[in-house]
Amino acid sequence: MRDPFPIPPIPALTKAIQPWADYLALPTLPLHIHEIVIIAAFYQFVHGVVSPAISSRLFPVKYAALGKRKRLSWDVHVVSLVQSTTINTIALWVILFDDELRGMDWQERLWGYDGASGMVQALAAGYFLWDLIMTASHVDIFGLGMLAHAISALLVYSFGFRPFVNYYSCNFILWELSSPFLNVHWFFDKLGMTGTKPQLYNGLALIAMFFSCRLVWGTYQSFLVAKDIWSGLNNKPTLLAAGASSEAYVNATLPAQYAQTMQYATESTGVPLWVAAIYVGSNLTLNSLNFYWFFKMIDAVRKRFDPKQQEKHAQQSENKTEPAVGATGTDEQAEGVATGVDGDAELKLRPRRGTLLDGEEAETPPPI
Repeated sequence: MRDPFPIPPIPALTKAIQPWADYLALPTLPLHIHEIVIIAAFYQFVHGVVSPAISSRLFPVKYAALGKRKRLSWDVHVVSLVQSTTINTIALWVILFDDELRGMDWQERLWGYDGASGMVQALAAGYFLWDLIMTASHVDIFGLGMLAHAISALLVYSFGFRPFVNYYSCNFILWELSSPFLNVHWFFDKLGMTGTKPQLYNGLALIAMFFSCRLVWGTYQSFLVAKDIWSGLNNKPTLLAAGASSEAYVNATLPAQYAQTMQYATESTGVPLWVAAIYVGSNLTLNSLNFYWFFKMIDAVRKRFDPKQQEKHAQQSENKTEPAVGATGTDEQAEGVATGVDGDAELKLRPRRGTLLDGEEAETPPPI
């Protein structure tokens, strides 16, 4: 499927990025650089203009009462809600209606290029670019861990412009299907609706969606991509292994759609060991974190509806003589800290988009 993005490539931007694309061996980046820049700018507009305007109108008292740093976190959650809802819808549409994508064999899944899948990849990269700028600008709030995550996410999704596993960009972005529920859960807490039936129903949906899209679907897709990468480590694309030229795509022994999907395959196409190691290693790490976060999320949701846990938390809050502190020592810097209950101890993690605030909310897992 062709790239359905409504705005065509911007010649000046394409020309400016071309030398970098050539140097970094990212031949499809010039086709999508305008999408990355436009989407990053759009999320900044949502953060700086749309969220303050809508939040002030819908929740004038609550929003106005937020401090500068907590208001920043609120606006970031609005961006996360918009981003996760939008990209999930687009990715599902591409998966359902892109015939070329569905018909790919292992070689195309590894080295092939599809315009619509490339667009999804670019939309994700645009968000991660915005996320990188945001965390770098406010590293005192979000911490070095989240800065490292933003860098890693942008790098991993940039591999698709080689193109490398471009096929899987839609599949893995569906991890974000749980994020809208997680953001809604966060807003329930900030709007004084903790422990209400709407939060309970949303919490149950959150746990079910997280389990389905991250633990089941995500683990299965990780197995498939590892299998394809293993095949690529030991083989070259059929066309190149046979020593054929690009004209051989018309050969009846090769799938007809190779003419489009494998157009960027060259004599040097393969799976460099360092690329495989980074991709598989990152994937295994994020899958492990998903299982860890799942159980912490259950604890966080349960705590809101367990009377004993609510009473204990209320007593702890009354006995506090000092505000909860983050890594640098202020309660505002603890914004977004996720808490899991283990006896009387609280496990605090660094802030993350969609986290439960002030020791109450569930961690938002990385989107890839």
